[in-house]
Amino acid sequence: MTVAAALSMQSDDTDVLAGALYSWCAERNIKLRSQQGLSIASIAIDLYHAGHHTQDALLVALHERDLH
Repeated sequence: MTVAAALSMQSDDTDVLAGALYSWCAERNIKLRSQQGLSIASIAIDLYHAGHHTQDALLVALHERDLH
């Protein structure tokens, strides 16, 4: 996904993604601005576009991917 496509998302979409990302990183003590945090953000965006449109659904999908 391009940066322009990510920026074109609605505010609610951004809130869902940010909430899931903050929760995921906090659970694992990962800094958001680290390489790992950026990688997880990219995966979360892909999962959102794959149909996981709530924070809970994104967190479940991230857990299922077993990311560390």
